[in-house]
Amino acid sequence: MSAATHDHSHQIDHEVLIVGAGFSGIGIAIALQKAGIEDFAIVDDADGFGGTWFWNRYPGVGVDVPSFSYQFSFAQKPDWTRSYAKGAELRGYAESLAAEHDLARRTTFGRRVDGTVFDEVADVWTVTFEDGGTLRARFVVDGTGVLTVPKRPEIEGLDDFVGTTVHTARWDESLDLRGKRVAIIGTGASAIQIIPTIAEHVDHLTVFQRTPIWCLPKGDVALPGPVQGAMKRVPPLRWAARAASEAFVELAFPITAHFHKPLHIGTISEVGARAYLRSQVKDPVLREKLTPQYPLGCKRPSFHNGYLATYNRDNVTLETDSIDRITPTGVRTVTGEEHEADVLILATGFKVYEPGNLPKYPVTGRDGRDLDQWWDQNRYRAYHGTTMPGFPNYFFVLGPYAWNGSSYFGLIENQAAHIVRCITHAQQQGATAVEVTVDAEQAYFDEMLARRGRQIFWQDGCGSANSYYFDRHGDVPLRATLTVEDNWRSRHFPLSDYAFTRAEAIRPAPAPA
Repeated sequence: MSAATHDHSHQIDHEVLIVGAGFSGIGIAIALQKAGIEDFAIVDDADGFGGTWFWNRYPGVGVDVPSFSYQFSFAQKPDWTRSYAKGAELRGYAESLAAEHDLARRTTFGRRVDGTVFDEVADVWTVTFEDGGTLRARFVVDGTGVLTVPKRPEIEGLDDFVGTTVHTARWDESLDLRGKRVAIIGTGASAIQIIPTIAEHVDHLTVFQRTPIWCLPKGDVALPGPVQGAMKRVPPLRWAARAASEAFVELAFPITAHFHKPLHIGTISEVGARAYLRSQVKDPVLREKLTPQYPLGCKRPSFHNGYLATYNRDNVTLETDSIDRITPTGVRTVTGEEHEADVLILATGFKVYEPGNLPKYPVTGRDGRDLDQWWDQNRYRAYHGTTMPGFPNYFFVLGPYAWNGSSYFGLIENQAAHIVRCITHAQQQGATAVEVTVDAEQAYFDEMLARRGRQIFWQDGCGSANSYYFDRHGDVPLRATLTVEDNWRSRHFPLSDYAFTRAEAIRPAPAPA
């Protein structure tokens, strides 16, 4: 949509439009309600709440952050059934939050955003949808997350396979794998969960590995009824469990990743990971194939108690030769060996820092500025991972340099505090546009780059990790901070880092002389 086709009317459908009905969208909606901002709507192309946990339903799907941390601080669930919740329970948690806060009546499902354009005369975003409809909103919050858009591998012949092909992120729950020959491509976080879950049911499982992943044991235990009952009756127990969980998560990633120098906790953890691998895999040749050749921490490690031992099974084959092509009946490697299969599982992950996911649709700001092109020219960057100059009234929940590696729920609460603070101040000032200044965004970007020297990602050897942490510019756009710093800054950033202005279209006419 060009500027010439804009309405330029100050009439809007909603003050705030939230794109995404996962935990990001839910968290923003609740924060708006608490701030007294009721004129908002949510849109999502899915058919229900949950985001990542709506789409990902493959066997064994679960979270790799303890349940006590994987929840909002203001809505702690006392009756988790496991210390690491499974996908269905997480989806249920999302649905219960939406019901408690009456979000369904504000949400339109099955509606995909096709693009959004800023009308800089009226200070309004016009959002278009694939069904041809439009909505006009003063503010847009992108809560679409990262682990939702499947990444399809570029392998010759993929469409020629005559059996069943399924991506882990678009699982067919009617698919019965019992007695089938199954080939799975990928050994990332999704594969590590699905492989041990299906191995005992299939006739034969062939795993095609490009890059091995560090796998560590997981403290995953069932939480019996008496424990759940105690959590319900004695709130301090919930807070104690959460505090312990938060401390573990902070040590496991933010401290380890962002303070690798001088602490070298990642190097110490690698010693433990190697010992765990030796304890799980009997065959030394197989064990060598499963040993990463990059340092622990270059890419996100996974946690599972049964993955590595699965390769001891007679009906599981690990194939490390590169794939030449997919044939109608299986997978052929570059050595010419063909592995026949009835079902082909693509555990090839998601689009993360790349076009088609960040942003998921064209975003056109001031002067026709395209967000994807701007990031291509200036690298992935955003002030506190939230806003970019030239794109007023547009906020990301999980933009570049937003997430520090801790629980997503802490991230969502912090980003919600940042976004609501901006919108509330604009309303108090009678402003219709909120735009981060060029200097403030540049200062934040420079600060993040200056902290690289101590991060774990810049070790020798990380180049071979094939990590989604690295974007197409060779950066790792993670927020190099501890969570306590994030908590403070999201609520106390200088409001002077933003320009608050009023649209020409609705400025009162000057009084007559």
